Amino acid sequence: MTFSYKQYQQSSAYIREKIGSFIPKVAMVLGSGLGFLGDMVQDAVAISYNEIPHFKASTAPGHKGQLVFGTLEGQPVAVMQGRMHHYEGYSYDEVSYGVRVLRLLGCDTLVVTNAAGCARREWMAGDLMLITDQIKLFSPSPLRGENLCQFGPRFPDASHLYTPRLQQVARDVAAEQGTLLREGVYFYCYGPQYETPAEVRAAQLLGGDAVGMSTAPEVVVAAHCGMEVLGFTLLSNMAAGLQEHPLSEEEVLEAAASARDKFSELVLGCLSRL
Repeated sequence: MTFSYKQYQQSSAYIREKIGSFIPKVAMVLGSGLGFLGDMVQDAVAISYNEIPHFKASTAPGHKGQLVFGTLEGQPVAVMQGRMHHYEGYSYDEVSYGVRVLRLLGCDTLVVTNAAGCARREWMAGDLMLITDQIKLFSPSPLRGENLCQFGPRFPDASHLYTPRLQQVARDVAAEQGTLLREGVYFYCYGPQYETPAEVRAAQLLGGDAVGMSTAPEVVVAAHCGMEVLGFTLLSNMAAGLQEHPLSEEEVLEAAASARDKFSELVLGCLSRL
C-alpha cells in the first residue's frame, strides 16, 4: 500500500476546510466526456485535484480534474469530474485514492460512469449499459500491500461489487423514462492503446460485454470500505473487430456529447431515489 491512513486523513482534512459542515453522501466518478453532470451541481464548491494533498492530476481528454461538492437532485454529492487512470502512469492505489478520501468525508454510495467499447454485436454504439459485474483478472489489486483495517478487511468479499438494490433502482428508472438500458459485465483493460480484435474476442469468451480502461480499481476500493456501488457505461463505439474504421478518442467524446440528455436523465433519476 503506497498511502498511509494518515495521508488519507490529511486529504480529507484539507477538503473539510473548504466545504465546512457539508457532508456528502453520494460520491460520483465521471468518465470521458461525461463530466457535465458536475456542472449541474447546485451551491457548488469546486476544488482542483492539484490543490489537495496527495491527490494526482487527471490528464485524460474530457476530464476537468476537480472535485465538486453540493447538491444534485436533492442529494448531497461529491463529484469527481475526471478520474486518474493506470495508463497515465499511476499505481492502482493512486488511481483509487479519491474514493477513500470521499469515504472519510461521509460518502456511503459510489456512482461510477465511463465510456467503453461495445463487445456485443447485437448492441449499438450510443447504448447505455448498467454494469452488473466486472472482470479485472490480469492486473494487481488496488488493495495489494498492507491492509488498512480502518477501511475494510484483508480479504473482502467481491460477490456483489455492484449493489443489487441499486441496480434495481436503475432498471425501474429506465423503464419509467422509456430508456433502453442494457445490462452487462465491464471488462477492464490497461490501455492506453485500444484493445486488439483478438483481445476483444477473449473478453467476449470470458463474459465481457464492454471493454474499457477505468472504473474497476475504484469499485474494488469502494466495496472494500463498505460503500454501495452503482455503475453505468456509455457504449461509445463498437470495440475493435466489430467496426471497420479505426478507434479514436474523438469518437468517444462525440458519443458522450450525443448521449448527454438520456444519460443525465437516467443518472439524475437514480440519484433522486437513493
